[in-house]
Amino acid sequence: MSRQHVPAVLGLVAGALVAVPAPAAHAATVQVRCSVPDLVAAINAANSSPGPDTLRLARKCTYELTAPDPVNPGNGLPVIASEITIDGSGATIRRDGREDNVPKFRILFVGPTGNLTLTRTTISGGFATDCPAFPDPPGLACGGGISNTGTMKVTRSKFIGNTSQSDVFAQGGAIDSPGTGSVSETEVTANHVIYSGSATGGAAAGGAIANDGPLTVTRSRLTGNTATVTKDTQSTAFAAGIISFAETTVEDTVIRKNRSFAPGGFARAAVANGIPQPGRLTVTGGAVSDNTSDAPHGVAQGGGIANNGLMTVSRVEISGNRAVAKDGTARGGGVRVGPFGALDLIDSRITGNTVDAENGTAQGAGLDNPDGGTLTARRNKVLRNTATAKNGTAQGGGLYHAGGPEGLGTTTLEENTITRNRAGDGGGIFKASGLLTLNGDVIRNNQPNNCSPTGAVPGCTG
Repeated sequence: MSRQHVPAVLGLVAGALVAVPAPAAHAATVQVRCSVPDLVAAINAANSSPGPDTLRLARKCTYELTAPDPVNPGNGLPVIASEITIDGSGATIRRDGREDNVPKFRILFVGPTGNLTLTRTTISGGFATDCPAFPDPPGLACGGGISNTGTMKVTRSKFIGNTSQSDVFAQGGAIDSPGTGSVSETEVTANHVIYSGSATGGAAAGGAIANDGPLTVTRSRLTGNTATVTKDTQSTAFAAGIISFAETTVEDTVIRKNRSFAPGGFARAAVANGIPQPGRLTVTGGAVSDNTSDAPHGVAQGGGIANNGLMTVSRVEISGNRAVAKDGTARGGGVRVGPFGALDLIDSRITGNTVDAENGTAQGAGLDNPDGGTLTARRNKVLRNTATAKNGTAQGGGLYHAGGPEGLGTTTLEENTITRNRAGDGGGIFKASGLLTLNGDVIRNNQPNNCSPTGAVPGCTG
């Protein structure tokens, strides 16, 4: 889903002969006792006062929310409408989901005029069932922990056990940001995005984070998050870690043990961009490891990374990821390039990834470019990746390439090492069609062969 964030336009009115300066707005700091009513009152007061405000929470307090904000019941706390810093000092703001009679609501919503800095705070148990950032189509759900339509800066915080669930389209289990945002030194773990509808073609995207506006994520950890859809609805569960619908930068971040699950549908990667759009997803440093895309009798498209737009991946450890589809199709255990994708992959390690499709088709355990996309890979190590398909077809342990329906897909390799990969055929590279070129690459010690079919890849033998 693509959205456009429309900034407010401020007009300057001239005409006075003498300019009289307004009184200066001073920053205010408020100590908030360990009390939900006090926290609510502090946010309301900050919204009403000029200038920035800092709310210092009681150290290690748990603010237990048992009812939503009466004005905006999709949220637990009042909308952030001004410049507010919440310094948690190790405190937790949590929706009390232990009781069945507690309504479902997210924790925080940053409105279009809001500017929230959240630091040293744990956000837990939020449950989004609406999407204030995109209110017109009914049935959407966005941002179980925070939905941001203004400006958001999150540092040294934790998002644990938040959920976004919808019968139409759900995104951002922990964070949804169509505004301007940054997340740094933050743990985002065990959050969930769920499509619970029965109609064909629903979707759940961004188990940890969904981005629709410029966002930077640095030195953080996105672990153990999930994206799931209703069985046999041909729906899509994608980006259990992070989904990008706009310009997104991820730096020195660990994205690990996230799971996309779509029985009879489409399960797609831990890191992905959405429908083709001009914003680039850039991933630099860090690791994308031990993630799983599982689509029994469906299609698993990328275990670690799936690209169907503009993407650059540099100096990333892409290891131990799995694309699994029993009785279906599994593609791109490490990295998958879609039909509209253009991926630059540089100085990275693609190791120990697998595709497995018992009774089905498994292709491209390390790298997969099957549908007409563009892959440019330079100075990467593609090692010990495995494609298996008991009673099925397994091709391209290191790389699977096909030109797509029109044969226009291209893969350009330069100074890569592709070794010790395994498949039923094309242990190193399997080229079905399209254009694939080598330039100084080392392709050896793959099983049962380095490149297949014989002669399909000029410069590759054995």
